[in-house]
Amino acid sequence: MKRLVTGGGGFLGRALLPKLLALPGADLRCLVRSSAQAERLQALGDAYPGARIETVIGNLLSRADAAHAVEGVDMVYHLAASLKGSPADIFMNTVVASNNLLEALASKPTTIVMVSSMGVYGTASLPRGAVVDERTALEPHPERRDVYSHAKWRQEKLFRERSADAGHRLVIIRPGVIYGPGGSPMSARVGLNMFGLFLHLGGGNRIPLTFVENCADAIVAASENPDAIGHAFNVIDDDIPTARAYLRRYRREVKRMPSVRVPYLAMLLVSRSVESYHRRSRGQLPAVFTRYKTASLWKGTRFDNTKLKCIGWSPRVSTRDGLAKSFEALRAAARS
Repeated sequence: MKRLVTGGGGFLGRALLPKLLALPGADLRCLVRSSAQAERLQALGDAYPGARIETVIGNLLSRADAAHAVEGVDMVYHLAASLKGSPADIFMNTVVASNNLLEALASKPTTIVMVSSMGVYGTASLPRGAVVDERTALEPHPERRDVYSHAKWRQEKLFRERSADAGHRLVIIRPGVIYGPGGSPMSARVGLNMFGLFLHLGGGNRIPLTFVENCADAIVAASENPDAIGHAFNVIDDDIPTARAYLRRYRREVKRMPSVRVPYLAMLLVSRSVESYHRRSRGQLPAVFTRYKTASLWKGTRFDNTKLKCIGWSPRVSTRDGLAKSFEALRAAARS
């Protein structure tokens, strides 16, 4: 079976590839954007003499590159997406790139494992303490969320519609906050850096963390289990900390930083003021904070991973150990 991996050079992709290469008879093709990435992946393949890894340099924004990448493949792991940049860049590299991939696969019914996000859920209207599982309704107003969540919502919708039309066997993976060595140090669910001060917004809310190795294990487990076809799976580790506990440990083990706790109700008032001035100024002040975004991120929902466990997954790395590895890497990076 030939498997195509898009986004293999990214944070999650670098954790996933060794696990795929370790599968019996592994035959991988990785779409990368640069020769430097291709060289790194070829070097990785040398550590797995029984496996085959092929690198293709290209970009899914090119229809020709997308068509070349999918030739002869039986399974696609679609990790490629844009996490930051202008709204146009994020949509181009997340939604338009996915559309080109699906067009290239239109006449080739294929198993697709698509990595989405828990940001696709409509959490703003949920009561505080509500549990988010795979039965939770998707976002009814994606345009009112942050650009990344909106793009992932569009991307997932595209995959579901096109897969139904083309007969693809689709599995959707919805990770929470993926962390680990080489990843981002601070999720917006904990808070935001503004004007040299960290606004601690998460308080006692649980952060839906998943260690990058655990998330990669989940992708493999879903791709290897026929019962996963046609389903979506939340990926969250078991022993997730509160935002307060995460920030406290970060400040103790990585670096001290000035911070101020902003309670949820106070953040709603701030958001209301920002929205009001945004309207009065006719958009001169961007609506960075809105009550809808605030409720979506910081109201205080809980998260469930039961469905993923039903197909054999469990987090091999505890949050305690995962945070230790992550913070050790962050300390080393700060010293260099």
